[in-house]
Amino acid sequence: MSRYARTEREALADLLLTVGPDAPTVAEGWSTRDLAAHLVLRERRPDAAGGIVLPPLRGHAERVRRRIAARPFAELVAQVRRPPVWSPVSNPLTDEAANTMEFFIHHEDVRRARPGWLPRDLPAGLQSALWRRAAQLARLTLRRFPADLFVQAPGYGELSVGRGGEPLRVVGAPGELTLFLSGRQRVARVQLDGPTASAQRLRGTNLGF
Repeated sequence: MSRYARTEREALADLLLTVGPDAPTVAEGWSTRDLAAHLVLRERRPDAAGGIVLPPLRGHAERVRRRIAARPFAELVAQVRRPPVWSPVSNPLTDEAANTMEFFIHHEDVRRARPGWLPRDLPAGLQSALWRRAAQLARLTLRRFPADLFVQAPGYGELSVGRGGEPLRVVGAPGELTLFLSGRQRVARVQLDGPTASAQRLRGTNLGF
């Protein structure tokens, strides 16, 4: 597997074992057991994984995820750590593209739910990879936001998006922007420069899938 996806996966698996199955995560309502079950479903149950993003399939996906979550926690973490080679999202051809952002986000979901967390000093290569994905997220999730949005990752890139209106600047490191744009606004360290009402609206908008 490619290096950044693999590194984030290993770090998350280690952290899951450290904190145990009942630790909180940034994902509202999910414990670490729930998060591990989600990752196992995503990689090992293609019949149910579509429900992660498709509302008509969500009920089936949630039922499958709960059955998976009932397994011994150590087994779940072992499956997170070693995905099957046949997985559509985790085989050697797709792993880096499909999993770098996924495992970075979920690693931070566990890290940032713990007291005293601090942002990590990420390698420049990982930051570059996350900026590419953050730019895609921005274009997808912010395209209809009622403002002239300028998303900037100093040293990595910038883009403009939104439906038009008063300008609002969103500035942060690529990892922080990735978290912000995936719906983790409350734990993402980004700077919003612009009208207070627009900034508050953006912080409260549901940007997750």
